[in-house]
Amino acid sequence: MNLARRTMNTPALAAIYEKAWRPAVFYLASGRTMSADRRDAVAALRLDGAQKVLDIACGPGNFTHYLSERLSGSGYAVGVDYSEPMLARARTDNAGPRVAYLRADARRLPFADGSFDAVCCFGALYLIPDPLAATREMVRVLAPGGRIAITTSHGTDSPFGHASRIVGGWSGLRVFDDDTFPELFAALGLVDIDQRVHRMFQYVSATRPA
Repeated sequence: MNLARRTMNTPALAAIYEKAWRPAVFYLASGRTMSADRRDAVAALRLDGAQKVLDIACGPGNFTHYLSERLSGSGYAVGVDYSEPMLARARTDNAGPRVAYLRADARRLPFADGSFDAVCCFGALYLIPDPLAATREMVRVLAPGGRIAITTSHGTDSPFGHASRIVGGWSGLRVFDDDTFPELFAALGLVDIDQRVHRMFQYVSATRPA
């Protein structure tokens, strides 16, 4: 397990992750606030009713709980993470009537094909050992007509971009280029692909055809 993944599995980080760590790191890397990211996540996933939502690498569950509150009827959100300290924090701080948490490997999700109307992974694919396998799994469990949205690292074809890849490699953080996820989504048959870049982060969303 690399340095980045070991850090994410510590109870100390789980305790401060959403209160201090993530807001500060994401603002420095993207210039965006957590509230803006959450609003955009709801819009990208087109949440407005009794949908079933899967949040991959949910951490302490703040995003998962927020998404669950935008659902109605029989809608619910499931947060999946591999870190036991993060899930313990999620169950303590972000329980709710429309949310559940499960420990699982993002590369081998324990769900049937087409189980969810919306699938997301915000700020974690660069930590997963095989991010492309995890992305394929996300698409596999996405129902026809459903939406997928990810936020992950972005490196430009520049000296700064090359340096960020080197530093990321030392710590276990992958840095992705412009093409990786739009091309993968297209190869998997997704449509309505949208990519937006904010500094060192990219936001990519798409639809699985009905």
